Amino acid sequence: MKSFWGTFLGTIVGVLISFVIIFFIILGIVASSVSQISSKNESSDIVKHNSILHITFDKAIPERSSNNPLGNFSFGGNFEKTPIGLNDILSNIEKAKDDKNIKGIYLDITSIPAGIATLEEIRNALLDFKTSKKFIVSYSEGYSQGAYYLATVSDKIYLNPEGMVDFRGLSRQIMFYKNLLDKLEVNMQIFRHGKFKSATEPYFLDKMSEANRLQTTTYISSIWHYILEGISKQRNISVPELNRYADNMLITDGPSALNYKLVDKLIYKDEMLDVLAELSEVKSADKINYAEMSKYVHTPKTKKESHSKNKIAVVYASGTIESGEGDEKTIGSEGISKAVREARLDSNVKAIVLRVNSPGGSSLASDVIWREMKLAQKSKPVVVSMGDVAASGGYYISCAADAIVAHPNTVTGSIGVFGVFPNMKNLFANKLGVNVDTVNTNKHSDILSPYRPVQKEESEVIQKWIENVYTDFIGKVADGRHKTSAEIDSIGQGRVWSGVDAMKIGLVDKFGGIKDAIALAAEKAKLKDYNITELPKQKEPFEEILNGLFDEDAMIETKLKQELGTSYDNYKNMKNVLKYKGVQMRLPYDVVIY
Repeated sequence: MKSFWGTFLGTIVGVLISFVIIFFIILGIVASSVSQISSKNESSDIVKHNSILHITFDKAIPERSSNNPLGNFSFGGNFEKTPIGLNDILSNIEKAKDDKNIKGIYLDITSIPAGIATLEEIRNALLDFKTSKKFIVSYSEGYSQGAYYLATVSDKIYLNPEGMVDFRGLSRQIMFYKNLLDKLEVNMQIFRHGKFKSATEPYFLDKMSEANRLQTTTYISSIWHYILEGISKQRNISVPELNRYADNMLITDGPSALNYKLVDKLIYKDEMLDVLAELSEVKSADKINYAEMSKYVHTPKTKKESHSKNKIAVVYASGTIESGEGDEKTIGSEGISKAVREARLDSNVKAIVLRVNSPGGSSLASDVIWREMKLAQKSKPVVVSMGDVAASGGYYISCAADAIVAHPNTVTGSIGVFGVFPNMKNLFANKLGVNVDTVNTNKHSDILSPYRPVQKEESEVIQKWIENVYTDFIGKVADGRHKTSAEIDSIGQGRVWSGVDAMKIGLVDKFGGIKDAIALAAEKAKLKDYNITELPKQKEPFEEILNGLFDEDAMIETKLKQELGTSYDNYKNMKNVLKYKGVQMRLPYDVVIY
């Protein structure tokens, strides 16, 4: 009888689960269909005459837009639209330049959650837009430093009378965990090559080493100076004067921002709407026609697309480098190498652009991708486009290219290697009362076990392993950059460089964004007429929806970001240490410049 009821209840539960799954499948189909239908309808009538392209950035900017219309949906959370990718942002600005229905651009920006090189790419697109003689104006209740840098392309910068401009210079803060680990009796066993390879410093020091302080000061100063030069050119304020503002904290409110000519006028939002109405030649603010970025994506390009069979493949490699397929947030060695291989073997693909935005990761996974890049470079032109970060493993996968294009404020280099192996024996025994006993078939069967320290002879083997990987790393960079290993070692040692300094020492070839990299690839392939194909191929919206609905890790990540705010980066760094497998090629930390 018990068996019957068990089977019966099991069947009922199974049926209920099936109904839930079917419900979400139907939801996905409907959402996908509605999205496609609305896209088609919008494409024909979304832009009215004298419209204003409304640009606002309140979400992180990925390298390319997701194919999942429910990308930010989670159980128990609010639904938000999937953020628009950098590829579509740049495309929208380029379309708007030639779109007769677009009168100008309204930058409605406060704080932009994006890296400085991403801002640079958008800023350059806006500067190119200005050659059309159309207007760009910006308004905010308060500009962050990144938002203000972007806003300086505007014909006029408006600010709320009670608002302010954040203008104080760049800062790089690193959290150190040594004292915490000492209290927990956790010993982080460190192996590394490179005096500047400071990824491991937070685990055995309580402050920056002098080498790390030097490299950090050098690259953030280089980036800050470049930012100031851009502001100086647009606002006609000298760089020394801008530094005086920051050093003496002179920009404290709206009137001071106006007095020192950082903004053009202090007005309220209703007055800003009157400005927009006048610029778009309508009678009142309620008559303004806005073209929102998310919808403008569906507007056809004014330029005719090429019918040529020739293609340039753009392969997106964004995130930490790991083994496996990877996803939109990680670079999987299998997934990216497969994409590069697909482009290499496609006879219609005449050149490849690898778009890299990565702090590095697994050395083995990096080498898997490097191999495919090397094979591709032997068969057709290969160009790398660097985003915010292309360092350590991110540089490793780039170095085989014919040319490397980066922004002056890209963070790159960090050519070095490390391994971190925690010994948590005392934590378990003394803090948790847990003892671990071991049986081995051989003397070192449990090498790198987290329940015992590394022995002296094992340390020598691991360090030799690290040295071999580093020697291989600088050798491959030297081969790709046409230098000697000694030359690369002198600028390697794990040192981080800005794009400006990387150009001086020969780690990059040209300044520019992804459009510049594509143009260079076309030039090398001697193409005048071509189409762009993006890889890895994105999953169909329906499949993306199903994956997103049941992605528990993504839901937890979203919740933690909401709860921890800016402290989430420190939590993520600690968590990543536990995920390290084998030798790592990573930046010393995630580069977030405030």
